[in-house]
Amino acid sequence: MIKSILKLMLAIVLFASCSQTEKAPSGMAFKITHGSGNEKLIQQGQIIKFNVEYRLKKTTGNDFKRFWNWVTGKSPKDSVLQTTIGKMPAYIQFDTARMKAMKYDFPEFLAKLRKGDKAEFSLSIDTLEKLGGIQINDIFKKGDFIVGEVEILNVFATPEMATADRDKEVALEKVKLNKPIKDYLAKNKINAKETPEGVFVVVKTLGDTSNKIDASKEVSVNYKGYNLKGEVFDTNIKPGDATAKPFDVRIGENGVIPGWEIGLTYFGKGGTGTLYIPSYLAYGEAGSGPVKPNENIVFDIEIVDIKVKQAMPQQGNNAIMDQLNEQIKASKGNKSANPADKK
Repeated sequence: MIKSILKLMLAIVLFASCSQTEKAPSGMAFKITHGSGNEKLIQQGQIIKFNVEYRLKKTTGNDFKRFWNWVTGKSPKDSVLQTTIGKMPAYIQFDTARMKAMKYDFPEFLAKLRKGDKAEFSLSIDTLEKLGGIQINDIFKKGDFIVGEVEILNVFATPEMATADRDKEVALEKVKLNKPIKDYLAKNKINAKETPEGVFVVVKTLGDTSNKIDASKEVSVNYKGYNLKGEVFDTNIKPGDATAKPFDVRIGENGVIPGWEIGLTYFGKGGTGTLYIPSYLAYGEAGSGPVKPNENIVFDIEIVDIKVKQAMPQQGNNAIMDQLNEQIKASKGNKSANPADKK
C-alpha cells in the first residue's frame, strides 16, 4: 500500500516537473528561467557569451529511493562531463540555420533566450545512441540521461565587441591559472622570468649567446618533467643507460607543447634551466598519460646541441621516419607523457 502511494506521488511530481518544460523539434526537453530586465531575444548574427555544463545523471535505484531523494533534496552526485562554469566562458555566433541544424542540444532553442536567461535541458542516452552521438558503454548506459544547463552571460552586436570581451576573459583566466605557479615560486624563493605568453623561465646557465634557439633551429634537449609536487612523469636523463639520448625538437613547427616552443628560446647551446608551464600551454583539459587534466608542469632542461634546421624528408623516406619513431618511443618510455605528445 505504502509503495503504491509513493509511486503515485512520484508520478505526480514527475508529471508536474514535465509540465514546466518545453520540447524542441528533436524531442529534447528544456526549461527556461528568464532573467530580470527587458532584454531582447537573441538576433541573427549576434555573438553569444555563455556558460554551459553537461552532467551524467544515473537513473538506477528503486522508486522509493528516487522519491525519498526528491523529498530530502538529496541525490547521488552527478558526474560532470564538461563545464565552463568557473572557467573560460564560451562564445558562439548566432545563425538561425546553423542552430536548427544542431539537433538535440541547447543551440536548438537559443532563439528563445535573452541575455540573463538560464535554461536546463535533458538528453536521453538512448536517443543520443540512435543519433550516433555516443556509444553505450560502461559510462553511458541505456536509460541514463545527460542533463545540461546553459546561461546567457552577454550578447554582442559585432565580432569586434566579442573579441575585446574574450581578450579580457583570457587575461583573467591566465591570472587564475598562473596563480599556483606563482605561489609555488614565491614559497620556494625561486626567481623566474614570466614570458608574455605565461611560461615561467629559470635560467641557470644561459649557454652560448652566439648560438641561441629560434624558429630556424633544431635543438637536442635532455629533460626531466614533473609536477609541482615533484612527481616525475617523464625523463630522458638516465645515468648508466647507453640507449638514452637527447630529444630532438624542430622549433616553430608545433611538434612539442607550446610551453617548450616558448621556453626553449631563452637558451643557447649548453644552457640549463627550468621551465614552469601552466596547463594551458601544456596538456590542457585533456591531460596526457600521468599528467592530469589542467595540471601545471615543470621541466628541467639542458640544451645539448643547436643546429640549423634541414629540410624535412618527403613522405616515403621510411628509413628516416622509422628513426624518428624510434626516438619518440625511446623518449616516451612506458606510458609517459613527453613534450611531443600532441593533443
